[in-house]
Amino acid sequence: MSLGLSGRLTRATIRSPLTPLMLLAAIMVGLLAIMTIPREEEPQISVPMVDLMVAAPGLSASDAVELIGKPLETIVKSVDGVEHVYTQAEDDGVMVTARFLVGSDPDDAAIRINERLSANMDKLPQGIQPPQVTVRGISDVPIVVLTLSPKAGARGDWNEQALRSLAARLRTEVAKVDNVGLTFITGGQEEQLRVVPDPAKLAAHGVSLGALMDAVGQANRSFPLGTVREGGAATSVVAGQTVRSAEQLATITVRAANGNPVYLRDVARVTQGPGEDQARAWRWAKGAGDRWSMAPAVSLAIAKRSGANAVNVSDAVVARVEALRGSLVPPGVEVAVTRNYGESANEKANELIFHLGLATVSIVILIGFAIGWREAGVTAVVIPTTILLTMFASNIMGFTINRVSLFALIFSIGILVDDAIVMIENIARHWAMADGRSRIDATVDAVAEVGNPTIIATLTVVAALLPMLFVSGLMGPYMAPIPINASAAMLFSFFVAVIIAPWLMVRFARDTLAQGAHDHAGGGKLGALYGRVAIRVIRDRKRARNFLIAVGAATLVACSMFYFKAVTVKLLPFDNKSEGQLVLDMPEGTSLETTGRTLDAAAAVVRQIPEARSMEAYAGTSAPFNFNGLVRHYFLRNRPEMGDLMVTLAPKGERDRSSHAIALDLRQRLKKALPLPAGGSIKVVETPPGPPVLATLLAEIYGPDEATRRKTAAQVEALFRTVPYVVDVDNSFGVPRPRLRLIPDRARMDAYGISERQLFDSIGALLGGQTVGYAPRGDGRDPLQIRIALDQSQRSWSADIAATPVATMGPGGRLVQLGEIVDAREEAGSPALFRRNGRAADMVTAELAGEYEAPIYGIFAVDDAIEAFDWKAHGMEKPVIRFNGQPDDEQVPTLLWDGEWEITWVTFRDMGAAFMVALLGIYVLVVGQFRNFKIPLVILTPIPLTLVGIVLGHMLFGAPFTATSMIGFIALAGIIVRNSILLVDFINHAKGAGKPLRDTLLEAGMIRFKPIVLTAAAAMIGAATILTDPIFQGLAISLLFGLASSTLLTVLVIPAIYIVLRDDGREGTLSP
Repeated sequence: MSLGLSGRLTRATIRSPLTPLMLLAAIMVGLLAIMTIPREEEPQISVPMVDLMVAAPGLSASDAVELIGKPLETIVKSVDGVEHVYTQAEDDGVMVTARFLVGSDPDDAAIRINERLSANMDKLPQGIQPPQVTVRGISDVPIVVLTLSPKAGARGDWNEQALRSLAARLRTEVAKVDNVGLTFITGGQEEQLRVVPDPAKLAAHGVSLGALMDAVGQANRSFPLGTVREGGAATSVVAGQTVRSAEQLATITVRAANGNPVYLRDVARVTQGPGEDQARAWRWAKGAGDRWSMAPAVSLAIAKRSGANAVNVSDAVVARVEALRGSLVPPGVEVAVTRNYGESANEKANELIFHLGLATVSIVILIGFAIGWREAGVTAVVIPTTILLTMFASNIMGFTINRVSLFALIFSIGILVDDAIVMIENIARHWAMADGRSRIDATVDAVAEVGNPTIIATLTVVAALLPMLFVSGLMGPYMAPIPINASAAMLFSFFVAVIIAPWLMVRFARDTLAQGAHDHAGGGKLGALYGRVAIRVIRDRKRARNFLIAVGAATLVACSMFYFKAVTVKLLPFDNKSEGQLVLDMPEGTSLETTGRTLDAAAAVVRQIPEARSMEAYAGTSAPFNFNGLVRHYFLRNRPEMGDLMVTLAPKGERDRSSHAIALDLRQRLKKALPLPAGGSIKVVETPPGPPVLATLLAEIYGPDEATRRKTAAQVEALFRTVPYVVDVDNSFGVPRPRLRLIPDRARMDAYGISERQLFDSIGALLGGQTVGYAPRGDGRDPLQIRIALDQSQRSWSADIAATPVATMGPGGRLVQLGEIVDAREEAGSPALFRRNGRAADMVTAELAGEYEAPIYGIFAVDDAIEAFDWKAHGMEKPVIRFNGQPDDEQVPTLLWDGEWEITWVTFRDMGAAFMVALLGIYVLVVGQFRNFKIPLVILTPIPLTLVGIVLGHMLFGAPFTATSMIGFIALAGIIVRNSILLVDFINHAKGAGKPLRDTLLEAGMIRFKPIVLTAAAAMIGAATILTDPIFQGLAISLLFGLASSTLLTVLVIPAIYIVLRDDGREGTLSP
């Protein structure tokens, strides 16, 4: 007989001394890969975002867009690799964000943007500062956050300034750890030398504010001025002296208008202490007896370098901090690890590796009982070897150990073992023939006999999985490990089955097999059970036809469950994390104190949640961001009206509720207990599974002008609020920010001889603060800022500030007060403007919680509300609804659905296309195997039957049909077709002259039923181990229930099709 590829490989290796060495080498490289491959919780999705921030002093938002935003976005859009360009404009500033294609290199993105900007600077308006270019990617997300706060007995010794200083020294030590990336400090106040002018004393002593600023700036100057010859040596000359303390600064003299010197301390308060930045951070922690305590806090956020192992870096950082306790970190300060993605990644990896081992052991035991313990022993070597080889290949291709790549291996186990089962079983059958062949020859013949079908069956599964690699968008790299790892595992499993398995069989089974032979003739008890059921289905053509109609009807009913919402559709369900976030947006212009009080009220609600363990509150400054915050630009949340509350929950093993259930509960409690002013909102932000988006439900409103867009968006926002499961509703424009405009009286200024620069510098120093230098301290301590500013409590337009002398009318002249040369008036600022890809848009955002949590249901509900609303009666035009792609005609109001829907649409569209390609690939393979165009259609028929079990399983678990469910459906196509191929192949072989068709079908079905059930059971065992994972539960349900239904139906549907199409009309003689 022809040996083929399989037989030749077995012939070449079964006696070779290199075979055990190959086995050993496979195990060694696999173990090496496991030890060196980086570990992460999720796949790293590289989406470089380049922010270009440009100051536009004095320009309104609309003017800033015209003058700066449009020219800048035109330049940015011309850069290769830029997928989207976002422009956000406010009064006095513009930010243009370039989002590059998924998978782009962040450094390369920065170089491209900078090069294009440098070549086109002439296109930007004169007098505008060059853009500040900031590149952020996945590597900039902190993996460890250390929060410093005083312990209960030491709170009087540690204020925000002392904690900030300690955090700065700790950052220097942490930076010494290998592979630590960017670090930053959030919260606290820097220590400063503060000069607080007293308007009344300035007037009393005849000192202008300008003279004070000049004196303080000049008193802190020191610079080299050459060398002198002294005693035959060259000595450097340094002129001036820097200020080193508040006492020294207080004694400098300021020249009064009449020429008399005045001490600085006589006209201003000079102190050394914490600054008064509009930012605050504090921490709540649950202690003994479930008692909560609050203390000021400072957070140190630490990222890792790109490609570094998150587990190793985080462990090294935590170990470094522990080593510093008692030395740099004093006993009175607690350093809490409030984020450790390395630890969570390690826990998840270890949990999944345990499931991997559990699935392997379960399958080995299954084969031991079903086939034999020698075969089980061979399987126990084959599975780990294949997995280790796949790990090695994964490491070579640049993948990491994460939940997705490990899930790919877990669900592959049940499939990859099938090659080995087929080979082992056939080898055992040939050995039992006792026809005089040697054990080696019989083994080679056995492998050659099933070699080609095994190759086709392996390629069938690969053909089903591999097209998923071409899913585009943000989900592409998230899903990529599944087709890559699973396909690699399948290919390795073939080579292990034809090289390692025969070699092991010869060594393991040197003695004659117990019981002499594997009885294949009747298929055993399982075959008899199958026969009793099948004979009723194929007794006559009418019964077979009725059975097929019933199965078809069941499949259609299953599909209808999506329409009737008995099974909902969602991109990915929420994961069970131990962290959450509350994002507070008060109306523009809200003071820091009001924001802080609201955050404390929210914290009081969180403290009622029994699973909460600690909280970090940030007002006026951003919390350390995660990947979600990177995409949503949470790191720019540094206004007094903005606040974040980071909530740490008890570990998963110590609580009964999932983090998503806790979030739903918390949202309801906040709604009842936290009244917010008009224009304010608080959002419960959960870490999104998979790719993050700006909002789950996002409506972009386009239109001919700003007024039309704003009016339409406001109405759409109102309609959002009418849907009960649409929550956390907000918009992109907010309310106008209040402004105090000080208008100079140029006629008086000219008369007094005062320049606008003098005036504006004085106003800036009074109301905004001005840094005029740094005071060095030595001894390894940070220099102190010398800052001139009023206290925050004094910063309101009053008679005192209006009376501040800002300049002098010439030498010896009188003082000019601020109120004499400016007119003050209050006004409303411009609302924020937003543009995407060159088109102006307003956004309405929301999340979904409760009855439905997928955007598609929120979209349908809002669309219904839009249809029902009488737009004409309210003087508006009903917006055109679009589900994909920005409108070409902006003269008509248009609503474009974006957010999670966009990713859902792209993902399911691409996966549907991948499924079609998979079917085509499978069809081509099967045509090549059977040399027939019709038989492959029969073989492909059972694929839709998987939906019966898949839908039923999702209904039983109350689980949504997700992207991972779709992956399971596609993978099932390969597995089911594999079983169909084997069954049809046996039917063809069992045909005999004069043998009734019913006997042929029964005989083939009874013989193949046991191996088919074993294959399905092995795959189901692999799936069962991941049933408890929130994200991949859909995959597990698809494999478990889809395999169960399709396996049982396939072995009945294919014989029924044969009876309907090719019935010979003869009664069967075979009885099960």
